[in-house]
Amino acid sequence: MIDSKGYRPNVGIILCNDEGRVFWAKRKGANSWQFPQGGIDCDEDPETAMYRELWEETGLRPEDVLLLGRTRYWLRYKLPEKYVRKNSVPLCIGQKQIWFILRLISDEAMVRFDCGHKPEFDSWKWVEYWYPLQDVVYFKRRVYRKALEELYELLLANGMQVELQEPCAAEEDMRETCG
Repeated sequence: MIDSKGYRPNVGIILCNDEGRVFWAKRKGANSWQFPQGGIDCDEDPETAMYRELWEETGLRPEDVLLLGRTRYWLRYKLPEKYVRKNSVPLCIGQKQIWFILRLISDEAMVRFDCGHKPEFDSWKWVEYWYPLQDVVYFKRRVYRKALEELYELLLANGMQVELQEPCAAEEDMRETCG
């Protein structure tokens, strides 16, 4: 499902633990890390899609997590030209995402990667809240920043202790330097 502007509706999932660290997953067969995410089917609302993707990508069920909140609006990113499939109809130029923040309330041993048709991830780790801004593929950085900034307040409102200062991270255009 692609909207009239060429964006695929999608959900992003930020899963945190009691220490405010976030679930960071390694894509299967690659040295690429990201938050769980996935498309919204035409018969789904964003929350239904989020719980389906959570199960398919992490093996976690709704009873394993506490939903803390979501972004108010769609956050969009464009794909770099080399990733746009020019022969696809309709043409998909990027994704528009609703981001959810969840708190793991069951044992982390419940995480597994064999629940979907095709496993997306083969490893995971807990990382500091702002770490993903340094490590995610460059074209997703701006969306990650917006999602993390907006959802940060929800962590604080839920009594979670999270590092306030975000690390110096390379910006999307890769021209800025830290320091």
